[in-house]
Formats: sequence, C-alpha cells, structure tokens
Amino acid sequence: MDRESKASFAIIRFNSRSYESGGVMEIVRGRQSANLAIQRLHESQSKEDWALGWRYFAEMTDLKPGTDPAKATRLRQGSMDARESEP
Repeated sequence: MDRESKASFAIIRFNSRSYESGGVMEIVRGRQSANLAIQRLHESQSKEDWALGWRYFAEMTDLKPGTDPAKATRLRQGSMDARESEP
C-alpha cells in the first residue's frame, strides 16, 4: 500500500469499444490521487463522450507527476512499441 502512495500514475484515456488510445491525460503521485483524477475526468465528461465508449484508467509509471501529457503520451507509446518488438 505504501508503495502505491508514493508511486506515479499515468491517467490514460481509451475507447472501450474500439480499444483506441486517447493518450495520457496527466501524471499524478499516489493511487488515491489517481482515483480522484479519474473521478474528476468522469464527472466532467459529456454524456456523448461516455456513450461513444471513452473511459479512463490509471497505470503505474516512472514518469514524474506534472509531466506534459503530450510528452508522456509519446514516451509511453515508445515504451509500448519497444516491449512489443522484443522477441
């Protein structure tokens, strides 16, 4: 539990219907902050956006809280591509 309170989490937007990634929305410190960020994003989300299948989830990351979302998205995608290309 203590590890999750100190870890960084990327809040990721994705489409639950098409599995399309919407990228990193923000980087926060701690599981509780991640859960609050997801709740805030869901509450501000339009009904149309929800109906189209857009959702949010948190994943642990080594990126620092406050990292620019566009930069975080590029770094995350690069990391995922590298993992997929490994034998």
